[in-house]
Amino acid sequence: MIRGRSAWTAAAVGVASVLAVPSLAVLASLARPAYRVWAHLWQTQLLEVLGNTLALVAGVGAGTLVVGAGLAWLVVTHRFPGRAVFEWALIVPLAVPAYVIGFAFLGLFEFAGPLQTGLRRWLGAGVRLPELRSYWGVVLMMTLVFYPYVYLLARMAFREQGAATLETARSLGRSRARTFLQVTLPMARPSLVAGMSLAMMEALADFGTVATFGYRTLTESIYRVWYGMFDRAAAAQLASLLLLFALGLLALERGLRGRARFVQSQRRGPAPEPQALAGWRAWGATAACAVILGLAFALPVGQLLVWARDAVGGLRAPAFAALLRNTLTLAALAALVASALALVLAYAARLHPSAAVRLSARSASMGYALPGAVIAVGVLVPLAWLDHLLAGAGERLLGRPGGLLLTGSAAGLLFAYVARFLSVSFQTLEASLAKIPPSMDDAARSLGASAGGTLRRIHLPLMRGGLLTACILVFVETMKEMPATLLLRPLGLDTLAIEVWERTSESMWTDAAAPALAIVATGLVPVFLAIRLSAHPLLRR
Repeated sequence: MIRGRSAWTAAAVGVASVLAVPSLAVLASLARPAYRVWAHLWQTQLLEVLGNTLALVAGVGAGTLVVGAGLAWLVVTHRFPGRAVFEWALIVPLAVPAYVIGFAFLGLFEFAGPLQTGLRRWLGAGVRLPELRSYWGVVLMMTLVFYPYVYLLARMAFREQGAATLETARSLGRSRARTFLQVTLPMARPSLVAGMSLAMMEALADFGTVATFGYRTLTESIYRVWYGMFDRAAAAQLASLLLLFALGLLALERGLRGRARFVQSQRRGPAPEPQALAGWRAWGATAACAVILGLAFALPVGQLLVWARDAVGGLRAPAFAALLRNTLTLAALAALVASALALVLAYAARLHPSAAVRLSARSASMGYALPGAVIAVGVLVPLAWLDHLLAGAGERLLGRPGGLLLTGSAAGLLFAYVARFLSVSFQTLEASLAKIPPSMDDAARSLGASAGGTLRRIHLPLMRGGLLTACILVFVETMKEMPATLLLRPLGLDTLAIEVWERTSESMWTDAAAPALAIVATGLVPVFLAIRLSAHPLLRR
């Protein structure tokens, strides 16, 4: 059994070492800075890009905090018409990628779009809406997509606060508004900070939205330098800077949460009873939820459906089928590989929770916190080096150089997917294993079962639901991923996300509708899983 534990520990360390290669490759570029590249970047775009990135992250963080916490406070502490529906429906925007909402809004609200055209026809030629391709437009789009991160965690935090705590504050003369500001929000700060940091990380990693809106950020600059200037050294330097941004956000989030310590007593009593709203307040709360849900989901999806209907006649079924096949194949392979490696890490941590195993699990699951562009650059650098070695060996042995075996295939892209999304499956499987009591392991060990046999005969049958959930989550995340796919895809391999990007970059909104709807439909699966789990009486506690 000790030997079996050692084997699982070695496997966990090996998995973590391989998956850490992209991050280490990007960080290694800082050890050999390209001074000419940095001088050129400083003279041309660096200051603008840094300022835009900081402003975007700050704006999205503030926007998601206000919208997410406000909606969570409404549905948890108040009763109003439609509350039961809005409580779960407000999660649905998570199914829609930001770049999909972005191009749907541009098609609706741009100068030549149907809304402004209709307004000019009714009110005169001088009518014009504010320009959506701006900083505030990008912040609005991302706030509408990412607020559910804050909403989900804030709703859970508000529910966990006992009625006695809030009643004590009211008995001391605090109004409901002051109780919310002085008691409820401070006690929920760790959850709010965690949700806000997730939204900020997503904003930092976004490529499709900022590129569609013409807003220059670090992620967009990496792609432009890579493909526009064909300067991969400069792209690697920018990726290292983006990596430092991501690590800085992680450190900030841990620092803010680490200083916040609020412990609820086990005898906190029942959850606070929602206050019934009446009159204009009730309908105002309903309208606020409906407006956010309409802007974040109903309006863009409705526009996509209209475009898809108009494009049915010109839709090339074979081409769309090829895109769908490529996307599903890559997503399925990434889901299977990521879930298998995550299972190795989670089971090793269960068998032998040593410092080495915990460090391995943490380092292997850091990929989700890193932007896809960083992962793509970090994957390409070592794979290109390995390809050159293989090509040289092939030339010495065969007398002629070989082709690009790794960077010219889907292997690099799959590696990037697994490194990026393994954390999603690891967290799910770790939670599933934690539900199995250790006594079952002890019983199996007393009967002579090995570590692998215990996993195969006991744990896997009990955690089939967790395995399925892990595969689904990675599958959906892979389908939506754009930056890594755009930078690493082999020649001739297109996916639904790439098709959306290529069509929207040319303002061909109608042609992009069908692949965008396919991505949205797939993204609804984990959202419905989350809704179902949150509705479970045991899981809501």
